[in-house]
Amino acid sequence: MKGLNHFGISKPEILLPAKHVDYEKWAVVACDQYTSQPEYWNKVENIVADNPSTLRMILPEIYLEKPGVDRRIENINKTMKQYLEDGTLVPQGKAFVLVDRKTTHAASRKGLIVALDLEQYEYAKGAKSLARATEGTVIDRLPPRIRIRENALIELPHIMVLIDDPGRSVIEPVAEACSRLEKLYDFELMMNGGHIRGYKVDDESLVESVFSAMAELADPENYEKKYGVSAKEGILLYAVGDGNHSLAAAKAYWEKLKKDLPLSEAENHPARYALVELVNVHDEGLQFEPIHRVLFGVDIEALINDMQEFLRSRGCKAQCEFFSNKGLIETVFDEKRQGVHILPFITAEFAGAIFVENPGFNLEVATLQCFLDEYLTDNKNVRIDYIHGDEVVFDLGEKPGNMGFFLPPMDKHELFKTVILDGALPRKTFSMGEAEEKRFYLECRKIR
Repeated sequence: MKGLNHFGISKPEILLPAKHVDYEKWAVVACDQYTSQPEYWNKVENIVADNPSTLRMILPEIYLEKPGVDRRIENINKTMKQYLEDGTLVPQGKAFVLVDRKTTHAASRKGLIVALDLEQYEYAKGAKSLARATEGTVIDRLPPRIRIRENALIELPHIMVLIDDPGRSVIEPVAEACSRLEKLYDFELMMNGGHIRGYKVDDESLVESVFSAMAELADPENYEKKYGVSAKEGILLYAVGDGNHSLAAAKAYWEKLKKDLPLSEAENHPARYALVELVNVHDEGLQFEPIHRVLFGVDIEALINDMQEFLRSRGCKAQCEFFSNKGLIETVFDEKRQGVHILPFITAEFAGAIFVENPGFNLEVATLQCFLDEYLTDNKNVRIDYIHGDEVVFDLGEKPGNMGFFLPPMDKHELFKTVILDGALPRKTFSMGEAEEKRFYLECRKIR
């Protein structure tokens, strides 16, 4: 394989819905959202009805454990073929797409749709590649995604990849020039998703400005000054923020596919690339939110005892404190005790927190997840879900037999240096915004 292709990115061949398609019904939120809220996906089904929609080309994770997954995947592939043949999807030519997203939480978040070279991406622990996972990859989550991709004609991205560009040199100059770009779409997203605009970026001067700015970010001398590490260890240019498992599935499929391809064909095979949205971690519209945990079907008192014993066995001092008022959960992180991790929880009967002194990890999420991984292995009847938003944790956690854990937000400006120094974070460490702010499926690209 060749080395860098414009620092791992290139202009993709974009497909968008024809003008007669209702874009509000076409675009739906990332498949890994609202996984414990079937009412959300039921509403989406009712909104979409018989209209063309990306809903018919994705597998929402809420259905992964339910019967009929194979049939759903078969229908996904049939729909892709249909949309290509009946003119639902229309080629837009080779171009980046500038995305401007407004949500209920942010007036504007800018992104740039690009094709990311999977030869420059690794998700394995300890990776030194140009593009890396920011969280641990759960290999067991890949097979359904791989099965969809291996027979798919097209891909749809909900993957958001971060760049660390404090000088705002890559995406922002393109956004400043949007008045002279062709507008591809401009509409309201369903289910409180906000508003989105997209602009075609095929102007060669703008395209070259993107590549030049990426070259500056990847310059070894600049890199070493920014992070205080040797560039010889490998330069981290792209950190996967959302959709890590979808990108990992694309990588796994490509590694399998290329083994049987002649080198000349593998060089430019469309499956070598994945469609992603680049976002500057310094964009004011991008906020990092914690991803909380909710356990279902749990013996709460036994879990609290097990958790304290587990942490103490690892040299921590762990103590559970119960709150007289559940509202105290919202202020507990304000305490910021030096050298103490605070893990608040909510149940139907009471609320409280586990206070952990001398934790063996830097982040609270690592302290909690280390215990939960072992606990769930020993308690197969207990189910876990990863939740965006405090209100949902309160709603689910206060149901009988459930227990919700709250986690504090992570400083987004520390992400790149943390991944460079410590490697991938524990899975589900942070979320780029609330659930309704996640990327909606919209643009497509042929991978065959």
